[in-house]
Amino acid sequence: MTAELEPTPATDPRLAGSAIGIEGAVRDVVVVDGLTKTFPGPPAVTALHPCRFTIRAGEYVAITGASGSGKTTLLSLLGLLDTPTAGRYLLDGVDVADLDDTTRSALRARRIGFVFQAFHLVGYRTVIDNIALGLLYQGTPTRERRARARAAADQVGLGHRRHARCATLSGGEKQRVAIARTLVRNPSLVLCDKPTGNLDTTTTRQILDLLDQLHHTGLTIVVITHDPTIAAAAQRHLTITDGHLSEIHREHATTP
Repeated sequence: MTAELEPTPATDPRLAGSAIGIEGAVRDVVVVDGLTKTFPGPPAVTALHPCRFTIRAGEYVAITGASGSGKTTLLSLLGLLDTPTAGRYLLDGVDVADLDDTTRSALRARRIGFVFQAFHLVGYRTVIDNIALGLLYQGTPTRERRARARAAADQVGLGHRRHARCATLSGGEKQRVAIARTLVRNPSLVLCDKPTGNLDTTTTRQILDLLDQLHHTGLTIVVITHDPTIAAAAQRHLTITDGHLSEIHREHATTP
């Protein structure tokens, strides 16, 4: 599926955006056109060959591929953690190629949420404290941070564990805290990097159910995974083989 790029008006990327247009139309959250990443050599290695795809607001997309296929490279580009060698990437209507490092960081902080395989929690702090950290660098007042953290804890089913120290939580509970820490910021895009990699089968199912629930609230989710169960649960399934991206339409694969 090739993205059809439209001229985008200049916006201040440091302002929190919305995936809903002024007349209520659903917008494209991610537009990728010819995105490429080559690491210099010698010899040079192209980790991601030119790819084109669009992710609309509220879509749930899984990206699969073998180790070394280019999944992490694509995640880093979508998350503004790295810059492409070539191609164009619009995040919520903002062309990221035009941004300096400071503005890219501001855009990432405002518009993108991350959920990793490792939970990255502060073990001696409470659930509420860890969730509220997601708002610390947005200049949100303390009282509002705490209120939004409580609401996010309730949203992921941890209302009864709000004041527990994270070191005392199970693996599934820790991942719920990590998800809540992302939700509290109201991101346009949530990027999950193997979010169930450290969890058992039962807990994995619970986290998948939670992601599905969040998807149905309108959250835009991209999950990098090796797990075919997660890919099957997603609305769309992209796969990478040797740096080449294609989309699986449940019956056959086509190159985006």
